[in-house]
Amino acid sequence: MKNRSRGILLVIAAISLMGFDFSKHSIPLDEILSGGPEKDGIPAILRPKFVPADQAEFLKWDDRVLALESNGEAKAYPIKILNWHEIVNDEIGGRPILISYCPLCGTGMAFDPVIEGKRYTFGVSGLLYKSDVLMYDHQTESLWSQIQQEGVTGPLTGTRLRLLPLVHTTWRAWRADHPKTQVLSTDTGFTRDYTRDPYESYARSDRLMFPVGKGDDRLQPKAWVLGIDLDGIARAYPFSELERGPKSFTDVLGSKRVILSYDRPSRTARIRDQEGRELPAVVSYWFAWAAFHPKTEIYRHSPSRGGRP
Repeated sequence: MKNRSRGILLVIAAISLMGFDFSKHSIPLDEILSGGPEKDGIPAILRPKFVPADQAEFLKWDDRVLALESNGEAKAYPIKILNWHEIVNDEIGGRPILISYCPLCGTGMAFDPVIEGKRYTFGVSGLLYKSDVLMYDHQTESLWSQIQQEGVTGPLTGTRLRLLPLVHTTWRAWRADHPKTQVLSTDTGFTRDYTRDPYESYARSDRLMFPVGKGDDRLQPKAWVLGIDLDGIARAYPFSELERGPKSFTDVLGSKRVILSYDRPSRTARIRDQEGRELPAVVSYWFAWAAFHPKTEIYRHSPSRGGRP
């Protein structure tokens, strides 16, 4: 108990030196860890610049992008840029949007940054919780868990961020469907080698760099999954299972019927409602999805049972 108390005091001291507000918190403070860089050591992009698709010569066809469309405007955010910045404060289709990416968890997530009528902007804290990036807002210095989708320390503890649909796909696939898309430019205002992937060896191994609590060995730690939390049910769809199944199929979560689709050439998984509207879901490494959804179900392809979990 004394060691735990001492650990908490050390964490509080470290957080206070970084300027964060821990007057309130919803997660154990001794489970907040430094990822290495200091506050804003990984610089978020606050004034993003974009180029048309035909000028995005720095992209290869198989490069991965996070992408979305809103009110007739399409944008793509290359992972090779997000690896170095993790957060983009942007607008699309006339509304604010927050793009976040955690290379350690493989999670790309888009949020509505407007809370009770006020827009918040976000930066990278340099801190982690269960290996996932802790964002912070510039207005209150509250820390936010990306995967948990809510404030976890400071005045906005417990406040939820609304998750928005986002596609994790290849540049080839996105451009084919959205030839007029805009692409986040490498002209970020920072000097980074966007041709180099600093997480290449990490992605190819099963090792984790930071603790996540009790692991779940139902899948390999870095197996890719599409995770969704809908109608009180959390379910993970492993890409390895989607590879074996049909291109599209219907599934049921609670009382909701959904349509899953998987494109093998681009390894793109998407989920829609019965009206064809894209639903917010998260492409993630298995260990990260399971760490935040310990009761998650796992989809297993079974032709005789319609692929139900």
